[in-house]
Amino acid sequence: MTPPVQDAAVETLDRASALAPTTEAQPWLLAVLSIAVGTFVLVTSEFLPVGLLTDIAASLKVTEGAAGLSVTVPGLVAAVAAPLIAIGAGSLDRRALLLGLIALLVGSNLISTFATSLEMLVAGRTLMGVAVGGFWAMAGALGMRLAGEAKGPRAVAIIFAGVSVGTVCGVPAGSLIGELAGWRAAFGIAAGVAVLALVAQLIFLPPMPQNQKTTARNLIAPFAVPKARLGLLAALFLAGGHFASYTYVQPFLQQVSHMNAGQITGLLLLFGAGGLVGNFLGGLALEKSVRATKVVMALSMGSAVLGLAAFGGDQLAASIAIAFWGLAFGAMPICIQTWMFKAAPEAMETSGALLVTTFQVALASGALLGGLLVDHVGVTQAMIVGGSASLFTAFLIWTFGGDRKVPARPPHE
Repeated sequence: MTPPVQDAAVETLDRASALAPTTEAQPWLLAVLSIAVGTFVLVTSEFLPVGLLTDIAASLKVTEGAAGLSVTVPGLVAAVAAPLIAIGAGSLDRRALLLGLIALLVGSNLISTFATSLEMLVAGRTLMGVAVGGFWAMAGALGMRLAGEAKGPRAVAIIFAGVSVGTVCGVPAGSLIGELAGWRAAFGIAAGVAVLALVAQLIFLPPMPQNQKTTARNLIAPFAVPKARLGLLAALFLAGGHFASYTYVQPFLQQVSHMNAGQITGLLLLFGAGGLVGNFLGGLALEKSVRATKVVMALSMGSAVLGLAAFGGDQLAASIAIAFWGLAFGAMPICIQTWMFKAAPEAMETSGALLVTTFQVALASGALLGGLLVDHVGVTQAMIVGGSASLFTAFLIWTFGGDRKVPARPPHE
């Protein structure tokens, strides 16, 4: 998920203490790029098990549904960690906090690489959940601080490009590495990239003292905005439905489409390529209409997943459905993010923390529901539930997402 950019109030309050020394002491672009690499490896690490689920389950001698806990547990942890770290970090220097979170990610991927049991794997993935929740909650605000007011939006776009690329490419990359060298190698390489991100941030990030503290009262402020509430509800159904189905797309393609490992890796790469195109097209479409773009995106995702469930026994039909699914999913993060920007522009930081929490709850609950369906009903049913959730999201946005017309008051006589 792409988390939103942070509160304009933060950049205003911190400008005197953060912007001037930061932009002078270090080239802002290198600092921002080091954060972008961090977001990329965080998101890639989060989604790695999806493309490796069958291999993980076989290696650790558990069911595929049980192996799905490697996605569910870190999602739940991240959902809790995002608001807790936002509140608990207080005035801690954000450079030190970022470095600590990336160090956690390195440890998580190393533990996962050498895991000999499901419990050990989930323990390592729990550390990753803490890192994801904390990192996402502050990344955008730091981009604004590092680059200054004029170049802040560009810095935020660079940071979240790392999120977008990781979101759509993490699973295909993991699947490809897993096929070539095994699932443990995928986690090992992710650990290595995380080390590179840590070193880059050590070199390029300046001290970033924090002057404003986030409170619990700030966190619930967006709930007072009807469109923000709708945006969070839509994110819950959309992301939940996606991960209920996509987490188990590998076993579906094996069991229903009867594809081999090479074919599945190719399709996941096609999904990732479609996602990159969808991210670009979604950005263009959002400039014209946020509501219409989000509705079309949700309808497209739902139709593609249900089409896969209905016609997945045919390999050509399955390939077409996967391509369109990737195309639609590529636009999902930016649609969710932009909707929240428009709904609560005065509370972007707190909306960001809430959106991270909502997305991670959706990821965890969707993967858990899908795992239960796969183990007890069938993998096709996981696709049906996921696709239906996307269609329901389109209905919600179209029905309740319009601008409310406020009747004009008659002039006082």
